[in-house]
Amino acid sequence: MATPVRGVPVQRDEPADSTPLTDAAFPRFDVGDVPPRPPLPGTPDALARPARAGSPVARDASPVARDAQHPVGERRPDASGAAHRELGTADHSAIREQWRVARGDLGGHVSQARDQLESHVSHARDQFEQANERIKQRTGRDLIVAILIGVGFGAVLLASLLFIKELFIPIAVAVAMLGTYELSRALRGGGRRVDVVPQLIAGAVVVCTGYFAALWLSWVVLFAATAFVAVWRMIGQMIAKDGRTYGDVLSDVMVGAFVQVYVPFLTSVALMLLNRDRGELWVLSFIIIAVVADTAAYASGLAFGKHPMAPRISPKKTWEGFGGAVLASLLAGVLLAIFLLQLPWWCGLVLGISILISATLGDLSESMLKRDLGIKDMSSWLPGHGGLLDRLDSILPSTIPALALSLLLTPWTVS
Repeated sequence: MATPVRGVPVQRDEPADSTPLTDAAFPRFDVGDVPPRPPLPGTPDALARPARAGSPVARDASPVARDAQHPVGERRPDASGAAHRELGTADHSAIREQWRVARGDLGGHVSQARDQLESHVSHARDQFEQANERIKQRTGRDLIVAILIGVGFGAVLLASLLFIKELFIPIAVAVAMLGTYELSRALRGGGRRVDVVPQLIAGAVVVCTGYFAALWLSWVVLFAATAFVAVWRMIGQMIAKDGRTYGDVLSDVMVGAFVQVYVPFLTSVALMLLNRDRGELWVLSFIIIAVVADTAAYASGLAFGKHPMAPRISPKKTWEGFGGAVLASLLAGVLLAIFLLQLPWWCGLVLGISILISATLGDLSESMLKRDLGIKDMSSWLPGHGGLLDRLDSILPSTIPALALSLLLTPWTVS
C-alpha cells in the first residue's frame, strides 16, 4: 500500500465505483423485507397492516385516493418508511359522536346535581321557615328580621365606639329623641297628657349636657328640664279647661318628669361615661353584657323555659332563661374585663352581675309599664323587635352601674 504523503493524492487500485459491496456475509438490504408492525389491541389485523414502501397507495398523492385504498385507522408508511396510523373520515365521525355522547352525559350529570342542590336548599329553607314560624307563635317575634336589624344596629354602634367615639354622640341624641317620642306617644295612648314638643326640646338639652358639661351641671339641667315640662303641662291644662281633676293633672306632671329621667337622662349618663378616659370601652362593655344577657335569656327560655319568673308582669320570662343570662353575663364580663378593659378577672364578675341585675330590672319595669298601658310593644318601628325602647329597656338602666363601676374599678387597671 502507498503511504500517503501530505499534498500528494493517494492512488487507489479499485475502480471508482459507488456500488456497495455485496457478498454472502453482507447481503443487500431491502426495505420491503421489513416485517409489518404488530396490530394494536382491539384493532382488526386487516386494518392494522401497513402498506409496503413503494406501493401504489403510498405513492398516491391524493388524500381521497389514500382514504379509498386504506381502511379506517390503517397504519401508513411515512417518508422514512416507518409506519404510523392516520385517522380517516370515519374515525373523526366516531370521535365527534363519542364527544357528543360524553357531553350529553356530562350535561345530564350537571343538571341532576343542580336539581339535587335546589332540592336540598328548598328543604332547608322550608325547615327554617317552619322553625321561625314556631318561634314567632311562641314569642311573637320574627327571628330573621330581628337578627338582621340587631346586627345592622350593632355594626353601626361598634364602628362609632371603636374608631371615633365622638360619632356616638349623634347616635345617642337620635336614639334619645326617638325613644322620648315613642314613650310620649305610648303614654298619650294610655290616657296621659304628655306634651311631645317640650319633651323633645328638654330631652335634647339633657342628653348633650352629659358629654359637654360637668357632672354637677347635668343634675341642674335635669332639674330644669323636668320643671320646664311640668310648667308647660300645667299651663296647657289651664288653657284647655276640659274639667280634668287635680289628681289627673298631677299624674300628668309626674309622668312628664318620668319621661325626662327615663330616656334623656339615662342616655346622658352613657355620654358621661363616654367622656371619661377610655370611656368608649366602658360604654361598649356594658352594652355588650346587656345584649348578651338579653339574648341568652331569650335562647335559654325558648329552649328550656318551664317555670315563669314573673307571670303577672311578663309571662314569657322564665327562671331557666334567667339562669342562662347569669352564665352568659358573667362569662362576657370576665372576658371583657381581661381583654378590653385591662382589669382583673374578678372585676369582670362584678361588672357582669351588676349589669345583669340592672338589665333584668329594667326589662321587668318596662314590661310592667306596658301592661299598665295595655300594650304589647311601645311601637312597631323595628320589625321583629317592636319599639326602640323594647330594645333599650335593659340598656338604659345599665348606664348607672356602668358609670359607678368605671369610677370604682379604674384604679385596678392592669398596666
